[in-house]
Amino acid sequence: MDSDFRVDMGEIFKSLDAADVVAMYFPLLRKTLLLDRRRDPVEGPLVKVVPMAGSIEDRFRALKELRPGLPVPQSLAVIPWPKYVVSLRRLGIWDCILERFRREGQPQALDACAQAYKELSTLEWIEVRQAIAGQQYRSLWQSRR
Repeated sequence: MDSDFRVDMGEIFKSLDAADVVAMYFPLLRKTLLLDRRRDPVEGPLVKVVPMAGSIEDRFRALKELRPGLPVPQSLAVIPWPKYVVSLRRLGIWDCILERFRREGQPQALDACAQAYKELSTLEWIEVRQAIAGQQYRSLWQSRR
């Protein structure tokens, strides 16, 4: 799966660095890694695995529900990730995410990042296992018996 899709790494790194909120979605998992660096005296940054939204409007609505005390984000980057979760580390994206929170003095987000990565990896493992076992998937070709 990793070699089948090209991604513009430069654009991803720029988006991770500049956007208030990054929604990195994983189509295979039907999940989104939400990275929200906005904060106020009550709420810190948010790192969370959430269901994929159907549209940008749905994502903004969900953000407002998740963080009602914060203003609308100035910028939102939506990044599709059609590759394996482990490739985030292999390609340096995960380090960029962690560095962003460190640089902004948000170390509490690092634990949430570790938890989110573990959750995504587990979900991916389950999905691949189900595909191999034929659970929730249909074969395109039937074997002849």
